[in-house]
Amino acid sequence: MDRKPRVYIPGVAHHIVQRGNNRQACFGDESDYKVYLTYLKEGAEQNNVAIHPFVLMTNNVHILCTPKDEKGNSRLLQTLGRRYVQYFNHKYGRTGTL
Repeated sequence: MDRKPRVYIPGVAHHIVQRGNNRQACFGDESDYKVYLTYLKEGAEQNNVAIHPFVLMTNNVHILCTPKDEKGNSRLLQTLGRRYVQYFNHKYGRTGTL
């Protein structure tokens, strides 16, 4: 059965949650949090998404954000995921999903 498409409404805040695969840690040390925040900021600027409160925990992330168009959030998360997972895998000598 196909997954229903996510609904993004421009100008309305959305609560986004990303979790580590099998509850695995997404951050190994403090520098990982800083890199993630850098990528989040850059991705938000590139994709016209306003970032509001957020929480970075060891194995999950909560972000409240408002896209300016209907594809902003999905583009932000794709960009963020590609960049951060590549960074994390390279740093910790691993492969695959995070």
